[in-house]
Amino acid sequence: MYTHLHEEIETLKLKVLKMVSLTEDAVQKSIQAYVNKDLYLAEEVQDGDVEVNRLEVEIDELALKLLALEQPVAGDLRFILGCMRISVDLERIADEAVNIAERSIMLSSRPPLPFHQDVLEMGTKALAMLRHAAQAFSSSNVEAALQVCHLDNEVDVLNHKNMRQVIEYMIHETPAIERSVHTIILIRRLERIGDLATNIAESVVFIAQGVNIKHKLYFDER
Repeated sequence: MYTHLHEEIETLKLKVLKMVSLTEDAVQKSIQAYVNKDLYLAEEVQDGDVEVNRLEVEIDELALKLLALEQPVAGDLRFILGCMRISVDLERIADEAVNIAERSIMLSSRPPLPFHQDVLEMGTKALAMLRHAAQAFSSSNVEAALQVCHLDNEVDVLNHKNMRQVIEYMIHETPAIERSVHTIILIRRLERIGDLATNIAESVVFIAQGVNIKHKLYFDER
């Protein structure tokens, strides 16, 4: 039977999906702003963060209201708690996109460093992880969520590779130290987006199965 609780849970899900859409858009634009030296896109990312923050507050308020008034149990309870976790991670991802946009603005007026393709590859993988995690949430697909956890290893490998390249370049090209530092920070932000996308995937598993796979090798045993 379709109850008031289920109606409100559907509203909660729609708010999370809206937040997902805005966050994906912010990450994509921040990467494009860096690659294309596009100040307009970078400023769009900065301005759009207000709406992401507003949605996080709305999701938190609705979730707390449902917990207090509806006393959900089992799957409904896990879904509400999972949405709260996911909204926090989405807000953090949007913050990372703003940070990338800020670095892009700083780098846009300076001669480019020879790392655009490497950073773009890493950014593309991190964005793909976020999209796969979002799709897993939308469809309650545990296998897709676990795949995101595996993909995080690829982003980590690229993170270490790119960091080494930039640091080595910085050592030999001292005039590029400031630009290199900004690039290192940008690379770390992309790596963090991958980590947060993994958190979202882990929340999907928690919602669907009631299993907490954080800090565990659960997905390696499947």
